[in-house]
Amino acid sequence: MTAKNMTTTSMGRRLVTCLLNVSEARRKDLVERVAKAALYDSQGVRRDGTTVLNIFNDRDYNRSVITIVATVEAIREAVLSACEKACELFDMRDHSGVHPCLGAVDLVPIYPLGEDVGPDDCARESRAVAVGLTERVPGTSVFLFGWADAPHQRGLAQRRKEMGWFKKTPDLNGVRPCVGPVPCQRFGLTGVGASPYVMNCNVTIDTQDLTVGRRIAAAIRESTPGGLPGVQVLALPHEGAVEIACNVESVPGAGPSPTDAAAAPWPSFSIGGRPYCHVPARLIAARVARLAGDQGVATKRAALVGFTPIECRGLAELALSRGIAEFWKEQQSVRM
Repeated sequence: MTAKNMTTTSMGRRLVTCLLNVSEARRKDLVERVAKAALYDSQGVRRDGTTVLNIFNDRDYNRSVITIVATVEAIREAVLSACEKACELFDMRDHSGVHPCLGAVDLVPIYPLGEDVGPDDCARESRAVAVGLTERVPGTSVFLFGWADAPHQRGLAQRRKEMGWFKKTPDLNGVRPCVGPVPCQRFGLTGVGASPYVMNCNVTIDTQDLTVGRRIAAAIRESTPGGLPGVQVLALPHEGAVEIACNVESVPGAGPSPTDAAAAPWPSFSIGGRPYCHVPARLIAARVARLAGDQGVATKRAALVGFTPIECRGLAELALSRGIAEFWKEQQSVRM
């Protein structure tokens, strides 16, 4: 079964997702404990309307992404419980990895999936998570981004730059968080916010030369003339090669009209009646392959981390309709 032929449910209209980023991947059992904390309360009772669709672990990055989906009414407690467990289990003083990060819980983005959920709903829940985290785990600190960053609504890339996320040795003492105290070494700093859905698409090129990777990253980045809309990029060493790691933000509009009759339109969806779309992963992979080829470098593989927004909605409806909480354990068999 695929996401395309799943029927819309009333619960589906109230769904949101959090792609929770934690700074640990080498101890997968601990990451699963974080995922389960989103699903079950302290007595082991399952939370209604909540599922974990996917857990992505990357050993070199020492970073995991946990895809939590819940109704907008249930997302706050699910995410807070997962964050609380992550802060209990992970200590930034012991962390090492090539991917930039600032916190044991590094990123808590909330995205709307259903038609009955809008920016205000996600901003409200994000701000409640930010306050709740600093209350439940004394010593944690939060910066806000996107819809939650009122009144500025600064994007994640801008906020990360302001917080020093891209630096090899960030100065936490110089950070002014939005919620909580000056960041401490154990928990670091957590980004919490809301926006239209953001995918992660990674393309590995067959070289160890980061200079080549950085040229490609610069060429496809949204801020570059001729770059791809909504694409934020890093070039990082990965498994003996270089990975072009892309955050693919959803952007307003229905997408460009294909100039080639055989080209497919960009995937699109709506938030509060407003259309959004995102660059297809295949287009990113093709652009990277062409740019790498121009420098005599082949591509090794391309991977979408998790799901597209349409897949995420459809699979969440399927998981919830079947009562599957730990969907990540069954997703391959269900999706085929």
